[in-house]
Amino acid sequence: MTESQRIQSLFTDLYHGHPWLDVTLQDTLRQITPSQANQRPIKDGNTIWEIVNHIIAWRQNVLKRVQGEVIQTPANNYIEKIEDASDDAWRQTLDALETTQKEWLYFLGTFNESHFGNEYPVNKLTYYQHIHGIIQHDAYHLGQIVLLAKMVK
Repeated sequence: MTESQRIQSLFTDLYHGHPWLDVTLQDTLRQITPSQANQRPIKDGNTIWEIVNHIIAWRQNVLKRVQGEVIQTPANNYIEKIEDASDDAWRQTLDALETTQKEWLYFLGTFNESHFGNEYPVNKLTYYQHIHGIIQHDAYHLGQIVLLAKMVK
């Protein structure tokens, strides 16, 4: 198995497989209604929905970085209030997350592993560090989502 295939496996497990931490993004989010996703149980904290959009945007950001694009991260760090809290909008959000999953798996399936050591010029971290970093980012926010889901039930 190549390193890219091992990383694909990590992405897959955390999204909808059998990760060591025993919760997945897809299974967790599937149980959350749009109303629950839009609740703010912690004053000045983020909603589940805001966190999911943040995950999506960072997945897109890092994917562009490891494809050679220099990205300007917005001052709001991809945290924006939800304007449309409809069932359809929640489905669109979950579909967008699924799309980023497919994009990452495709990228890793076609990635030239000799580029793992390439550095992103803004922060000097390698592509390898960025790729593992986005998995860590997903796991970090999944923990927040699990906790918030317990608070909005």
